[in-house]
Amino acid sequence: MYVAVKGGEAAIANAESLLAEKRRGDRAVPELTIGQIEQQLGLAVDRVMTEGSLYDRELAALAIKQACGDAIEAVFLLRAFRTTLPRFGHSEPIDTARMLVERRISATFKDLPGGQILGPSFDYTHRLLDFSLLATGEPPPAAPRGDVEGGSMPHVLAMLDREGLIESEVDRHPDAPVPDITRDPPVFPSDRAARLQGLARGDEGFLLALGYAVQRGYGRNHPFAGEIRFGAVEVEFVPEELGFPVSIGDIAVTECEMVNQFKGTATEPPQFTRGYGLSFGHCERKTMAMALVDRALRARELGEEVDSPAQDEEFVLYHADNVEASGFVQHLKLPHYVDFQSELVMIRALRRQAGADAAPARSPDLVDGD
Repeated sequence: MYVAVKGGEAAIANAESLLAEKRRGDRAVPELTIGQIEQQLGLAVDRVMTEGSLYDRELAALAIKQACGDAIEAVFLLRAFRTTLPRFGHSEPIDTARMLVERRISATFKDLPGGQILGPSFDYTHRLLDFSLLATGEPPPAAPRGDVEGGSMPHVLAMLDREGLIESEVDRHPDAPVPDITRDPPVFPSDRAARLQGLARGDEGFLLALGYAVQRGYGRNHPFAGEIRFGAVEVEFVPEELGFPVSIGDIAVTECEMVNQFKGTATEPPQFTRGYGLSFGHCERKTMAMALVDRALRARELGEEVDSPAQDEEFVLYHADNVEASGFVQHLKLPHYVDFQSELVMIRALRRQAGADAAPARSPDLVDGD
């Protein structure tokens, strides 16, 4: 990330003061509270938590406020804080089949066990500006809520799995080491678990563009949204001194399972294959794009031709990290005076060899930048 800037002490102090003033804005307007950001800008908070790899709504809201709403800067702040935290171990894998579902839809089966649950979504709005929000007043009335089945809510793709129409998920060995991309540098070809970690913290816009490209034919797979669900799941941890799992709380997650065609091979019959996406909070667009790209990255595993960027794991995983990308792009703001002067000398020498200096200058102001 872009952190190596140097400058005069007084100038830097003034720049920071100006940033604080800019962040605060008009002092006649009441200051935003962390609680307001957390409650009323919840989707931004969820995105920052997901790409920052830290589930803490209050800290994500703080990062958004500190970053003046700049999502990538907020992600960087959260990741930087994350590095200061001690680690006690890994939680048990969450069981999303036991999710307390707030929203659950499927584009492959209309009648699901448990039903389609529309929940909160922009999908059914007309995308017209609501000018009533310009006025501050009473909060909207509480939304009516129907009865939602409690307990286990099996995944839709399990219905296909029972008929053998979709590839079965292979569970990792419980003692197999879990890759951690925040501690170990990427290795290619990478484990799918590591790829999914990289996609989960990858930039939503980048993954959305790749997912869009996959749909347009750059990856040749035709997806169906098998199931998208959002809700709360329980997190369990096994303390060494106890040896059995204990609940340490609930987190909200969004999960997406895509269904893709697969023509089969000499050893595998034609069947559907899966693409998977999971994020903290409510991030449907992110998890859908993640599932599209996850399936595209499985091209080699499934014996498919690899000819599109979304199928190239090095390309995807190296460039999906918006903190890394932002740092490399923004480092161009660092002084490059010496480098540019050497380029300038070379260009002038090449022009002399080409006789271009005999041509009249376009404008005195544009001849020399030094």
